[in-house]
Amino acid sequence: MTHANGSWTREVQVVNTLGIHARPAGKICQTAARFAAQVFLETDAGAVDAKSILDILTLAAPQGAMVRIRAHGPDAQEAVEAVARLFVERFGEE
Repeated sequence: MTHANGSWTREVQVVNTLGIHARPAGKICQTAARFAAQVFLETDAGAVDAKSILDILTLAAPQGAMVRIRAHGPDAQEAVEAVARLFVERFGEE
């Protein structure tokens, strides 16, 4: 995890078989919404608001895709850690 210019960033890989589909996107959105920080997900397709399930789904991130989680605000570090944990735990999927 890196910190620069008031933003915290961590890169994670999508490891679950079906990529970021509706269920993982919902979990990301719910988790990000718990924090005051602005949270973004970034891929080669662009950057989206992690508090919007529709924005997350537009990434269409498949298994193996690299995703950068970036947040800034009062609890940005905690927000990045919480969202990254979802990826590491494969969103609770096999």
